[in-house]
This record gives sequence, structure tokens and C-alpha cells, in this order.
Amino acid sequence: MKKRRILILFAAVVLSAGFFLYHRLRSVRAPEFVLSYAENQTEDYPTTLGAKKFAELVERESSGRIKILVQAEGELGAESGVIAQMQYGGIDFARVSLSQLAEYIPELNVLQMPYLYSDSDHMWKVLDGRIGSDFLEKVSKSELIGLSWYDAGARNFYNSKKPITCLEDMAGMRIRVQESEVMVDMVEALGATALPIPYADVYSALERGTVDGAENNWPSYEAMNHYEVAKYYTVDEHNRVPEMQICSKHTWNKLSEDDRQMILECAKESALYERKLWKEREADSKEIALKQGVEVVELSAAEKKRFQEAVRGVYEKYCADYMDVIEQIIEENNE
Repeated sequence: MKKRRILILFAAVVLSAGFFLYHRLRSVRAPEFVLSYAENQTEDYPTTLGAKKFAELVERESSGRIKILVQAEGELGAESGVIAQMQYGGIDFARVSLSQLAEYIPELNVLQMPYLYSDSDHMWKVLDGRIGSDFLEKVSKSELIGLSWYDAGARNFYNSKKPITCLEDMAGMRIRVQESEVMVDMVEALGATALPIPYADVYSALERGTVDGAENNWPSYEAMNHYEVAKYYTVDEHNRVPEMQICSKHTWNKLSEDDRQMILECAKESALYERKLWKEREADSKEIALKQGVEVVELSAAEKKRFQEAVRGVYEKYCADYMDVIEQIIEENNE
């Protein structure tokens, strides 16, 4: 009799567990959308972590209906190719540099002009305000939707010869730059010679003396060990080029208005998260470099103004039709 009761109890437990599991499985639905996200940086880079935060937020806020798969390290191709694919709906989301987007929307060159922002606070005041919103909307001209702004830090000069403390110190210096006409013209306007060299070859070029210096942000300077061959680092912040989270318009058109609004909010929240990570990464890289004996010079506001005036011709060459926007951005710092 006792054995029979045990068997009945066991059967009841099994049936109860089965009933629970059955209803549990019925309540877990497959995602309505499984979307791709292209990122060309490494898995631990701030922009990649920001993308993953975005995917996590969207999945949570949609109760699992929308799942975004972040594919980092350039798995889906170079940024230029990613943008082209997004225009035809081949990729759903991405984080891209403005230098690539400007190929499709020349007006975005405005936000890449040298010495445009006095500091980080000035840039975010612009991008988080009306001007930034206007530029996000301009992306729609190219079958894309602008979602939010990501940080990519400030680029500075460093070299193996001497501290750069004033504009005159740039004269005669051979500076490696990206393969960009804007960057070449900027360095030449400052009195130096610009030499476009692939990023991977910068260390050896500095070591051999092919170039005297280069320019980049703190994380790149530290990660590539450039402090070993160029110990003079001048914080002039000649470029603050923000990056943008974008969505394919083909994907956007498939979503409900509520989902679009939710995705915009998640994109903005992930952007704040990425900015925080970037600031931490920047501080860590600077600390590592300083421990290696790097000599840091920070340009005064007055000297930085001289550098900005020296590159005025670059503004007029690339943004002649948008000088009113340039003036509005500069004016934002005075309000």
C-alpha cells in the first residue's frame, strides 16, 4: 500500500512538472525579428560594448520579440561596404565613422573640421542639441536612419623629436596622417609635412625615422605602443570625430511606430553607456603611457586658438556651403 502511494505521488509530480514545462515552452516565443549589427572594432572595445548594450536593451524592452546579433571585428566587412549593404537592407544596424558616411552625405564633413570644438563638453552640447538632431535626420537621404552619437575621443599630435608647445614647433615636422585629404590639408596648414601611411606601419615609420610624428587618440597611441618610439605627446585635440549608430531604412520600415521609438530610446541609452566606457578607456591608456615616461604638453586655450586660425582655409575648402553651420557650432560654446 505504501509503495502504491509513493508511485502515485511520483506520477503526480511528473505530471505537474510536465504540465508546467509545457506551458512554459508555450510562453517562450521565437523572436519576431532577428537583426544584424556590424561593428569593426574588437570585442572589448567601447563601441562594441555599447552595441552589445543596445542589443540587450532592445531585447529586454521588446520582451524578446526583437533580437539583435552584434558581429564585431569586421566580420560583416569594412565600414564602407557595410554602409552600402545597409542601403539595400543587407545589414540592419551598424556603428560607423562619420568619415565614411561623409562620402554619401558631404555635409557631415562639417562635424569633422579640425579644432571645431573647444572640448568634449562643447561637442556633446552640439550633438545632443538641435544641431546634432538635424544631422541625424540628414542621414535619411541615403536610405539610412541616424539613431545616436558614439564617442571616439580626441586626436592629438605625438612625435620623437621635441615637445610641441606652440604653432611654430610644427614647422618642418614630418607627420603621419590617415589617408584623408582633410587630414593632409590640416597638417600642411599647420606648417608640417603630411605623409599618409597605413596605420599598421606607423610604429616602424617612427622607429626608422621615416616620419617624426603622428596623431591619434590616447587608446590607439597606447595600444600600438607608439610611446616607445614617440615619447612627446601634445594634447591639442585637433579632431573630435563622433561616430554614429545607424539603421537601414529597409529594416526601419518593417517596424511599428512603437518599436521605432523604443529602439531610438535604447540607442540613446547605449550611447551614454559607450561614452562612459570611452572616458574610462582613455584615462587608463593615458595612465599606462605616463608610466612609460611619456612627456605630455597641453596647449593653452590661446595657443589652441592660433592652431584653429591656421586651418581656417580647410574649413573654406571643404565646407564653403556650410559656414553658417560652422559658426553656429562655434557659437554654442559661448552660450
